[in-house]
Amino acid sequence: MRHTISALLVLAAIGAAGTAQADGVELGPRPFFLIDQMRDGPLKSKLLSCAERDFKPSLFSIGHRGAPMMFPEHTVESNVAAARMGAGILECDVTFTRDKELVCRHAQNDLHTTTNILATPLAETCTVPFTPAQGEEPARAECRTSEITLAQFRTLTGKMDAADRSAMTVEGYMDGTANWRTDLYAASAGTLMTHAESIALFRTLGAKFTPELKSPAVEMPFEGFSQEDYAQKLIDEYKAAGVPPEDVWPQSFNLDDVLYWIRAEPDYGAQAVYLDGRYNVDGFDPMKPETYEPSMAELVEKGVNYIAPPTWMLVTHEDGRIVPSPYARAAREAGLKIITWTLERSGPLGTGGGWYYQSIEPVAKAQGDGAMYELLHVLAQDVGIEGIFSDWPATVTYYANCMGLE
Repeated sequence: MRHTISALLVLAAIGAAGTAQADGVELGPRPFFLIDQMRDGPLKSKLLSCAERDFKPSLFSIGHRGAPMMFPEHTVESNVAAARMGAGILECDVTFTRDKELVCRHAQNDLHTTTNILATPLAETCTVPFTPAQGEEPARAECRTSEITLAQFRTLTGKMDAADRSAMTVEGYMDGTANWRTDLYAASAGTLMTHAESIALFRTLGAKFTPELKSPAVEMPFEGFSQEDYAQKLIDEYKAAGVPPEDVWPQSFNLDDVLYWIRAEPDYGAQAVYLDGRYNVDGFDPMKPETYEPSMAELVEKGVNYIAPPTWMLVTHEDGRIVPSPYARAAREAGLKIITWTLERSGPLGTGGGWYYQSIEPVAKAQGDGAMYELLHVLAQDVGIEGIFSDWPATVTYYANCMGLE
């Protein structure tokens, strides 16, 4: 039973911070593997020239839910791993429990894929009980943090975010990890966190903070808890911990949340990040600025300073090369600072890279995994991003150090 972040893990966090300060970060073999896959040229030569240097944490390198390529997301262990790999900023996606306590989960209704809840007595609280696959109907379940108390949340263990929707049993449903990830660490690396505990942990690790206020799965207000109460409570937990505004980049896909922070908490709102999910809006096309509503200039007029689209919206391809997209150019022309997501969230790129590489699919297919650093280079140098989320921060940390990005 997991009641709080254990003393052992706090010591591990302190050890990770000490290692980073004394001996540099630990990158492992992956950055070098990716560089080996690159086509010969100036960028590959530059990256190879940095192989023997000492590496340091960088604010350009942002841990996306920690390091979930190999560790269960939003766990202590995942974030310690991300800090060891030099992520200078760490993320807690924020949602709330039935007793309105803030916890780190990617969604209010993802406990069935990110924790062991279906294998515990708390499965009785799930809004959609596990239903096995039958014929063409996939297996189903839905379990929400808003259906359990914080005390109950603490009894759960994180797992790799996955589900096998062809499964006939709970055990089979929970065992769906992609074959390019691993369950190697999941059995003993799933310590869940409250938002306040993430603040304490990240501070110990020497990292800064980028919490994301997640859209509730329940109708708001929730038992008197309004959307603005929810947005305010996130900021209040940084204020209570004495974290200065310049160390926090609060995020939301809901523009109203961002505008609330700008209005009600202007110091923290100055770095509020509008996560741009308008790719889901009919008629929106990142390659056509006339379809942006609101426009980039209108966002700036509202006080927005940071915008964060997925990587594919910022790039396109010409003559086999990756180049900035019209979206990227429009954001820069309006004076917006750009953060983007998410590197290392796709499997091998030889098949095109999937959703995150959709605007440069021919390049990904042609270059395979070597395209990853090509993409990162264009985002950093030509688009001018401030930072990038990654599921395996070592990849970005290597590039940031080699290119002198703090």
